[in-house]
Amino acid sequence: MAGEKILIVDDEDGMRRLLSRVLVKQGYQVETAGAGSEAMAFVSRASFDLVITDIHMPGMGGLELLEELRSFDPALPVVVITAYGTVESAVQALRSGAYDYLTKPFETDEIKLVVEKVFERERLLAENRYLHQELEERYPFSGIVGDSQAIQKVFEVVSSVASSNANVLVTGESGTGKELVARSVHQHSPRGEMPFIVLNCAALSEGVLESELFGHEKGAFSGALATKKGRFELAHQGTLFIDEVGEMSLTAQVKLLRVIQEHEFERVGGTRTIRSDVRLVAATNKNLEEEVKKGTFREDLYYRLNVVNIELPPLRERRDDIEALAQHFLQKYVRETGKKVTQIAPRALSCLLAYEWPGNVRELQNVMERAVVLSKGEVLTPRDLPQGVQGPDQICLEVPENGGSLTEILEDLERQLIIQTLNRQGGSQTKAAESLGIKRTTLRYKMEKYRLFD
Repeated sequence: MAGEKILIVDDEDGMRRLLSRVLVKQGYQVETAGAGSEAMAFVSRASFDLVITDIHMPGMGGLELLEELRSFDPALPVVVITAYGTVESAVQALRSGAYDYLTKPFETDEIKLVVEKVFERERLLAENRYLHQELEERYPFSGIVGDSQAIQKVFEVVSSVASSNANVLVTGESGTGKELVARSVHQHSPRGEMPFIVLNCAALSEGVLESELFGHEKGAFSGALATKKGRFELAHQGTLFIDEVGEMSLTAQVKLLRVIQEHEFERVGGTRTIRSDVRLVAATNKNLEEEVKKGTFREDLYYRLNVVNIELPPLRERRDDIEALAQHFLQKYVRETGKKVTQIAPRALSCLLAYEWPGNVRELQNVMERAVVLSKGEVLTPRDLPQGVQGPDQICLEVPENGGSLTEILEDLERQLIIQTLNRQGGSQTKAAESLGIKRTTLRYKMEKYRLFD
């Protein structure tokens, strides 16, 4: 049975006996106390997993006991019992940190359900803490997951550069995790406790970009109804991450270069000079050397930003990490959705390993989220993956572990065959029907049967 240890606190002997009898039958270890002071004596001598206390007791009442327990052990869950008509006491208890409350009179099933909820929550919290600790120990670089040689080289550069104050340029295709690397540089630096501020240049027009970088004074332009601090001010003594820096206009590049060189700036519409103590980490999916040659990116700014370059490999060049990443995202979305998915079937994993991942880690993350959300069982199969990830010429027939009728299995095979034939024939139903050796009307009937129309 359960085995968790519960302390029941109530000045009524009958209530203590009732609760004790119910919970002992459920397999819990139970101790009882008739007063708050006695309860604190118990807690100071032994470890408990839950305290259930009445609110109204002589001497130390339940709310006072709750405060004492929270001071003694903030992680110890407490459930309070209150009389009907005094719900305000229960609300006060919840605000003071109680996990839940019961209103007298209550059914025995109610107390069993509340206790089950408490321990289920505690188990989930413990699991999350364990997984988080395990992730931090295995992947200490802001959750960047991977053991491949390619990603280990990235970790080495991050470790080397983090302790310095050098500007860093992170390069790589979209979706490779450039912001995660920037956060790792910040977190492992002496500035790690200070702000990490993000600015995405691709999302902003030139006029807005300047205001976002340097802030503006009230009345500086139409719509400037109040003074606003820019990202450089917000990131003072911390790190400013400028994403998609290759999208900056030449005018904005000049102003950024001045801040890097002189460590000072003025807000838009302002005259007061503001000192800047900010470490810069920039990122781009462009080849800035080529942009310099084309005249769209300033050479002097490029060298100021590119003191240290961290190049992130695309996912197709670190295939050894795909399984670890997929498992990481599986656990993440299982926790978020509450689904009971426990593993990835070998054939589904084969599909993931064979795919080229043009969208890199971000695409893999989206695929795993979709798969978990749409999954019907405890094992992710190829059918849970998008058709493109399954492969254009791959029939992913998966026989359910708990069996399944021959009709269901053959229908699934037929459905996949129709989808792939249509894809190969560019969506042409006539050509697909010819390829399958069936009439076009038969194909349309089957498409309707399997709901394949958009």
